[in-house]
Amino acid sequence: MKEKKDIYILAIESSCDDTSAAVMKNDIVLSNIVANQEIHQKYGGVVPELASRAHQQNIVPVVQQALKQANIDKSKLDAIAFTRGPGLMGSLLVGTSFATSMAQALDIPLIDVNHMQAHILAHFINKNQEPRAESKEILANGSDKATNKPIFPFICLTISGGHTQIVKVSSYFNFEVLGETLDDAVGEAFDKSAKILGLQYPGGPLIDKFAKKGNPNAYPFPKPRTKNKLDFSFSGFKTAVLRFIQNNMKENPKFIEENLPDICASIQNGIVSILIDKLKTTVKETGINQIAIAGGVSANSEIRKRLTENRYGWKTFIPPFEYTTDNAAMIGIVGYLKFKNGFVNDNQKLATSRLKVSD
Repeated sequence: MKEKKDIYILAIESSCDDTSAAVMKNDIVLSNIVANQEIHQKYGGVVPELASRAHQQNIVPVVQQALKQANIDKSKLDAIAFTRGPGLMGSLLVGTSFATSMAQALDIPLIDVNHMQAHILAHFINKNQEPRAESKEILANGSDKATNKPIFPFICLTISGGHTQIVKVSSYFNFEVLGETLDDAVGEAFDKSAKILGLQYPGGPLIDKFAKKGNPNAYPFPKPRTKNKLDFSFSGFKTAVLRFIQNNMKENPKFIEENLPDICASIQNGIVSILIDKLKTTVKETGINQIAIAGGVSANSEIRKRLTENRYGWKTFIPPFEYTTDNAAMIGIVGYLKFKNGFVNDNQKLATSRLKVSD
């Protein structure tokens, strides 16, 4: 593969209900277009068949807009990166098929990306919007003190609607799961608790909104225990919230209406406390005090606040909001890192709904 000064990657993300395309110039984001699917709100969750149909409608205009905003012609692209998995199979197939066809038509390499790895490596997107003089050193050892990036090894708490994991990240391509959810993901815990309260989907952001005006200690909720101290379990927490609401609604039908901020603040405090406790245990057992967060739920204001408190003795790395939820820029940074290190495909990689972060 010939060396060139700048590398241009088109990235495509279609793992769930957001169709996204981005153009990367090395580690810099030139464009990052996301088309949301509002149709799922009335169903209280993502409907896979509707999601795949919406992807088919959105993917061409989203890619066109990404190229236009980046102000480059497709002939300048060096490779196309796409989300291989994990995710909804129908949604993944739309992105995979489009990326494969476009790569073949342009006769450029195709790069498959693990969605979970992309959430973590979004921390290495260059937010300064200008080339780094030390980029070769960064790629060699992962040290990026100049731009406040995590230094390997670090711990990443990946929290989203479908995943909750504590991952030890030893390099760009070396991931080890130390703990994960045994049932519901943290995003599900937020959304299902919100549904119990009668809030619209997605309910997590609404709980965060109402919690800002409430007392986090108004109603204590139990912390589930797991055999592995670093694993998570949120099904019991969700059940506790349901029973709490049912019991209080019997005594006062207006209980939710009259106490919504306190209820939301207490639910949020309970969930965030579980996350913080697991991280404190992880730091104690591994001796690694660099903590990064990733995934859509990392946009939660209370999580960000608690993680950055100085009392824990760790350094926290938090990505910008636009790179926390599903987006193609995070796919693009992995595509760039793989391309620089020669990890390109033979255009035969297939989508898979189940993929471990270490795969």
